[in-house]
Amino acid sequence: MKLSKEVKVGILTVVAIALFIFGYSYLKGSNLLEDNRIYYAVYDNVEGLTKSAPVTINGLRVGNIDDIKFLDDSGRLIVKFHVNGDFSFSSESTASVYSTSLIGGKALAIVPNFESTAIAAKSGDTLRSKLDKGLQGEVMDQFIPLKDKIEHMVVSADSVLVAVNKTLNPDARAAITSSLEELNKTLVEFKALSRNANTLLADNKESLGRTIKNLDVTTENFAKISDTLAQVEIAGTVKQLEETIGKFNSVMDKVSNGEGSLGKLMTDDELYTNLERATEQAADLLQDMKLNPKRYVHFSVFGKRPGPYEEPEDPTK
Repeated sequence: MKLSKEVKVGILTVVAIALFIFGYSYLKGSNLLEDNRIYYAVYDNVEGLTKSAPVTINGLRVGNIDDIKFLDDSGRLIVKFHVNGDFSFSSESTASVYSTSLIGGKALAIVPNFESTAIAAKSGDTLRSKLDKGLQGEVMDQFIPLKDKIEHMVVSADSVLVAVNKTLNPDARAAITSSLEELNKTLVEFKALSRNANTLLADNKESLGRTIKNLDVTTENFAKISDTLAQVEIAGTVKQLEETIGKFNSVMDKVSNGEGSLGKLMTDDELYTNLERATEQAADLLQDMKLNPKRYVHFSVFGKRPGPYEEPEDPTK
């Protein structure tokens, strides 16, 4: 059977259209030769998720996003996606939107709930939804507090600079400059003093050595004296001193109580008066002996009797 050119062109056109549809569907991630299961998930915000975005399970691409549209007037969005193959997961699994890279690419990950006892999800079911921050979100979460701190530091630094500018007026700058110059002079003088001290130490090294040696000898002698003092029976000496003081106190008590000659002399007024009178009479006798020695010492050949006693005159009167 011979086909006409028109039939051949028609067959080729149909085949080309079929191949185009198949290829387009394949490029979109939908394989017409496989049994695709359709699922849905509802989000308040899809974070830039687009049609044909990949659907993954544990990182393996198993499907694509088919459609995204508003669910109702509340602004919520319903995402339609399909999953290829026969991998099953529970109806309590989660459809999580996540970032595929730092530049903001989005994809949908099905997170199976293997611990759930619910039945397997069927085509047409609506899964739980979740927005995963991803790497970019975590970076932003870390960056926002850092950004606030940096802004606070910038404001503080600006305030400090303003205060410094107000403080550092021309007079203050001149005073600071003068202070720095004085400090520089002081450092120069200190350097010269240090140099002189080093020279002095070098010139008197031997003398300093002898002085230190003598100091060592003195310290050693002092240690010996300390040892000697430590060996002295200080306790016995103190005890003897206490006994002596006790005896002295006992004597003084007796004197105060009128015991003994010294005590009677100190306390008996009559004895004191008699003693004073005897002292005066002895003084008169000595004075008379000086004035009239012949009255007491004489030699008489003829036995001449001495004259009567006359009270001598007091030379002090």
